[in-house]
Amino acid sequence: MVNQETRAWQWIGHTILWLYSAACILPFLLLFISSITDETTIVTNGYSFFPEKFGFNAYTYLWKESADIFRAYGITIFVTVVGTAVSLVITSLLAYPISRPDLPLRNPLSFFVFFTLLFNGGLVPTYLIYTQIFEIKNTIQALIIPSLLMNGFNVLLMRTFFMTTIPTPVLESANMDGAGVFRTFYSIVLPLSMPIMATVGLFQGIAYWNDWFNGLIYITEPKLFSLQSMLNRIMTDIQFLSTNSALSSQSAEALNNLPSETFRMAIAVIGVIPILLAYPFFQKYFVKGITIGAVKG
Repeated sequence: MVNQETRAWQWIGHTILWLYSAACILPFLLLFISSITDETTIVTNGYSFFPEKFGFNAYTYLWKESADIFRAYGITIFVTVVGTAVSLVITSLLAYPISRPDLPLRNPLSFFVFFTLLFNGGLVPTYLIYTQIFEIKNTIQALIIPSLLMNGFNVLLMRTFFMTTIPTPVLESANMDGAGVFRTFYSIVLPLSMPIMATVGLFQGIAYWNDWFNGLIYITEPKLFSLQSMLNRIMTDIQFLSTNSALSSQSAEALNNLPSETFRMAIAVIGVIPILLAYPFFQKYFVKGITIGAVKG
């Protein structure tokens, strides 16, 4: 009887997980099918898993812009890799000291980090500082620095991991053996902190990959557009041209054939695929890191 009851609960649990998985996968499936659906079919019948007519006009249009898209891909990959790596260094170097109970002014420093979660200086002062003091406008640094300094949530998450997971006797033993603070940090603390490093790295990497706002604010040179910024500007241009009443009838007829709805879906597809491919490699560390760093805290 116990075995039957246990098996029944297992079936219920598996069914719930299958339904939840379907709820997560079906939107991506609809996204992809919509991107290869004929534009007229979407306008007439709406989105469907089984469209009446398929069409690749959106991807054909993107292929015409392939040179710019590949360059934008390169910029986005560079910004994501470099920004995530430097962000992890800065975040860990701040989170580890404020996790140690013997650090002077530990509580005020933690409060300053927490304060950034509640308040910020606003867009105008931030823009003036970055453009007039740091002079990063129309530079690759404009896509990295504004998101680099600093995510207080990631700092507090990593601090909690250090406090609850890194054994204090191990740190004391390293100190007794003559290891300094930095030697202890990169020889003992970092190897034990791969779950939280992967978790925060995934958070920061996704933020860099999906960022379009910094490009909109700080970048006006087309050669420096990231993938998200370039696709956003292409979408804006299509919408503008499609609604401009001053166009000639011949131009208007040609522009009516531009993929608008399907183009949105195609943009989302080529933007999300790299993250979907990278996530399985971080999933094990991500689940462990977010559980230890948040639940135990």
